[in-house]
Parts: sequence; structure tokens; C-alpha cells
Amino acid sequence: MKRRAPRATPATGNAAAPAGKAASPTGKAASPTGKPATPAGKAASPRLARAEADRALRPLLQDCRRLLSEDGEANGPAIARAILARLEPLLDAPRHPLLDRFFEHLARDFSPDPKKVLAAAVAYANAPQLPDTLLQLGRLAEPPRQELLRRINRAPGGCAALVRLRRALLERLPRQRALAVVEHDLLHLLSSWFNPGFLQLQRVDWNSPAQLLEQIIHHEAVHEIDGWDDLRRRLQPDRRCFAFFHPQLPQEPLIFVEVALVDAMAEAIAPLIDKKAAPRPPEAAKVAVFYSISNCQPGLRGVSLGNFLIKRVAAELKREFPQLSTFCTLSPIPGLMAWLHSARDPAQVARALIGLPQPVTERAVHALATLREAAGDDLAGLGQLAALQALPAPAQQALKRLATIYLTQVTAQPLGDPVARFHLDNGARLERLNPLANLAPKGLKQSAGLMVNYLYDLQHIERRHQRYVRGEVVQARAIQSLI
Repeated sequence: MKRRAPRATPATGNAAAPAGKAASPTGKAASPTGKPATPAGKAASPRLARAEADRALRPLLQDCRRLLSEDGEANGPAIARAILARLEPLLDAPRHPLLDRFFEHLARDFSPDPKKVLAAAVAYANAPQLPDTLLQLGRLAEPPRQELLRRINRAPGGCAALVRLRRALLERLPRQRALAVVEHDLLHLLSSWFNPGFLQLQRVDWNSPAQLLEQIIHHEAVHEIDGWDDLRRRLQPDRRCFAFFHPQLPQEPLIFVEVALVDAMAEAIAPLIDKKAAPRPPEAAKVAVFYSISNCQPGLRGVSLGNFLIKRVAAELKREFPQLSTFCTLSPIPGLMAWLHSARDPAQVARALIGLPQPVTERAVHALATLREAAGDDLAGLGQLAALQALPAPAQQALKRLATIYLTQVTAQPLGDPVARFHLDNGARLERLNPLANLAPKGLKQSAGLMVNYLYDLQHIERRHQRYVRGEVVQARAIQSLI
């Protein structure tokens, strides 16, 4: 079956327009209202720019208020569709300046009334035994924008639009912290709407629609898929790909996982993604290796999907292949080199190792000194395969020790590894460290070629999750010996 090449994804917005500006139909920079931009040297004041944006947003904001009104109760679907029609051009250009102002209005104009909340809180504090006082407090404390978003979600296409809206919001959040209240509400609602109970698990194979296969190629975030031949090999009988879908987004995968059915726990990624490797009978496999998990919807960042996906897929594989005895990952360590680079002098070493037990800190400092002596103070040698292979044995052991300390002691810190946090919180055990496991440029740059196996024992997942929540990193003896 011949597949056509993936279509290029059209860029959102207009790349030719200056940052923060929309583009007019003629290609010239335009103001948010679509009028010609103010000539150079006569830039509009921030107040004037906000006033122009408010004029452009007035119909949209009026519709939002109507949707929350009594009239909105009766005509909600029609009003919600009108809101979506007005939002669509802005979401097609996520950096549109009108979106900045719209988010500001959501944060300011659709928040609870502080005086009413305070009065309700006092009433509840004075009579907590009366259920009505608590109900009234809860009703008044909930931001009106939550109900607004719920009603928008009821319109056809509303759910997809709100996911896109949150993606645009997340891009602004680092520089506009006042929007955190809007982000909190969107995350709260999306976490409910994308509850695992609503999600549908589907297997992706070579007979899946071409549009879906194109999305798998496009969204693969861990090990790039090199065209249709590469994808076809990853969908052969000894490989599996599963994705979560939501009823409101039936054509859009939310997250997918790729699995290799092999004889033993994998210690390198190249054999698993070699597109020229001959398929093997899956019935003879003993081990299922989860080697890639990719999120497809940036607007759902922070919504728990991957942990449920792994457990569901493991159970599905066990039903299909009862002989499978081991479920594990072959995972990258994307934060390792960033952590090592944060410790280039004694003062930085102390900060990089803050919170570690004193004996572990001493071992880490000694290992780092050994590694820097062999690889250079800037650790540049760790990103080059030839230099990495030429490291003397003490330096190679030092690198493994530092990686182990990072995975077991630094997971909860800001520079902790996000992949480690995900799998350990998901109930996996840190099983084995694999040197020279990922020789791709990305793998060398991020983790000096190291990869790690996390073991999923289906009978102990919940207990290990609870141990991690209490602050314990569950690890195999081979890992402990490296520290």
C-alpha cells in the first residue's frame, strides 16, 4: 500500500509580520483593528492600543456576557457558536495581540466579586453547620469564567477551540503572570473533561487512515520518524502503537505510545527503531519495551494522560500476548546535561547538589571533578561520540554515578528530570542505566548517550507510586550500587 508524503502543516499567524503585529491583506503590518499601523516614530501609547483592542473585542465580550445571562440559558448554543466564530481567526494566529487583551478581560472581568465572597465567607464561618452557607460560598467563589467556558464547550467544536485557547494562553503565561487565574480554570475544566474514563484507546496500524498516520509522524517527539518506510517498520507485527482519543476530538490523537516486542530488556534504542530490521514473530517475545511517548496536544499540557495510557496498553498487550513477562521502558534522560552544566564551579556545585545527603554530595563532587578532568571543564567531550568512547574507565564510571544521583536524588528539584518524575510517579522502578544507548545528536547533547530502563511490574504499580509520593525513589540494586 503506497502512502503519499505528509502534507506540510500550514504555519499559524503570519511569519512575515513583526512580532506582536497582525498582518493586513496587503502584507503590511496592521493594528489589532485591521487599520494601518501607526507610522514609525509615532507609536500608539499602551492606553490607546488597549482602547483600540477593546473596540475590536467589544462584540466578542458582549457575546460572552450574553452567554452568562438569563438570555444565554435559552439561546446558549447559538451564542456559543457566535463566540467560536469570533475566536477562530484569533486562534488561527495564536500570537495575535487581541488574544492578549481577551485573556486580560477573562482574568479581570469574569472573576468573583471580592465583596460578595467575603460576605459569604463570614456567613459560613459564623454558621458552618448550615449547608446553605457553604453552598452559597462555593457558588460565589467560583469564577464566572468557568461557567462561561463550560457553556462554550457545549457548542460543536467548543472543546477543540478551548484546547487551542489554552495552548495560546500557556505561551503567554511566563510573561503575563496575572493570567495564571485563567490557566487554573482552564486546567481544572480540561482535567475533568479529559478524564481517563472518557478516553478511548485505539491501536494505530498501517491500515489506519492516512491523516492519522501523518499526525503520528508529525507529533513523534522522542525519536524522529524518517518518512513512511520508518513508520511502516514501527507498525510491523512485532511493534505496536496505541493512542488515546476523546469523543469530542475523534480525528485528533491526544497522546500515543510506541512499543517494541522483543526477547530481552532493551539496552540501546538503535535496534528498536532500525527501519531495515526484519520483523520477528511477536508470539515469541518475552518483553514489551515502551520506547516513545508523545503528546499531540500542547493545550493539554499538565492533564494526566500518559500514566493511564501505559497501564491500559500494558493490560491490552498482556491479554493479546499472555507470554509477556516484562513491561519496561527505554527512556531518555533529557535533563542530565543541563544539570551537569549547572555545576561548573564550587559555588554552583553547591547549588546544583542542594538538598542531597552529605555523603551523596561528596561522591557527586568527586565524580564531577573526575569527569571534568577527562571531558574538559565545559564537558563538551560528552556531546561527541568519539570523545565519549575515549573516556577512561574512571570517567565513564563517574558519569554513570552522576546520572544515577541525578535520577534518584534530584527528581523532585526544579532541574530534576521530567521523564524520571513521570515514570516514578506512575509506579515504575528505576531498573538499569545504559551507557551509549542513544548515539543520535539529540541523545548525546541531552544525556551523553545515556538511557534508562524503568520497570513496570503490573502487580506493584500502585504500591510503588505510593512510595514515590512519600519521597522514595524505588530502584533496583544495580542502581543503588552505582551511588
